[in-house]
Amino acid sequence: MIINQLDTKYSQSPGNIVSDMDGEKVMLSIANGKYYNLGELGGEIWELMKEPNTIQELVATLQSQYNVDQADCQAHVTDFLSQLQEQGLVSIHS
Repeated sequence: MIINQLDTKYSQSPGNIVSDMDGEKVMLSIANGKYYNLGELGGEIWELMKEPNTIQELVATLQSQYNVDQADCQAHVTDFLSQLQEQGLVSIHS
């Protein structure tokens, strides 16, 4: 499923263990037994999703922290969430 609704809220799915390794987040999914390197920016998005957030809210927060173009930021956030969703790592709240 392609994520394209900016008003849909996304949050972390339960059952994942996340560690900080030299500034990058690494996650173990208990459900599928796989490790994921979220990277620095992915780790930041992951932390923001402790509570349900829309893509717009995630982009606004990231833009306040980083000097990034809104369209580029939105594209990266959307792609990242799509990858997480494919792996069953995010919950969707409509």
